[in-house]
Amino acid sequence: MTAAAQRVDAQSDHATLLALNTDYINAVQHSDVKRFDEILAPEFYCSNPDGSLLDRAAFLQQTARPVTISGLTAEDVLIRILDDVAIIHARTRYTLSDGRAAGGRYTDVWAKQNGRWLAVSAHVTRLG
Repeated sequence: MTAAAQRVDAQSDHATLLALNTDYINAVQHSDVKRFDEILAPEFYCSNPDGSLLDRAAFLQQTARPVTISGLTAEDVLIRILDDVAIIHARTRYTLSDGRAAGGRYTDVWAKQNGRWLAVSAHVTRLG
């Protein structure tokens, strides 16, 4: 592959991962189990802010419960692509049910499997 073709592939992967990151955040905000089922790898695990580690099935069960936050957004999104693995770091902002502003950080790991990017790991923290 030529250097120019590699740059186009990298730009395409970056755009795809940026869109998937938005889908992931929207799926959290809207308890969208169907979308998560489409973008999570079979081997997916999530480290929650409370220290629990959930496999894919438990994460989907958690996702099905209505969320108590609103206005969830991702900021300062950093996407690093390392061949067929991508790491996404970002900050979150949202509003708690009592109206207070809150936020956190997350790191998601994506793997390109059979030409598709799938989330294989997530780590979520909450600040304040």
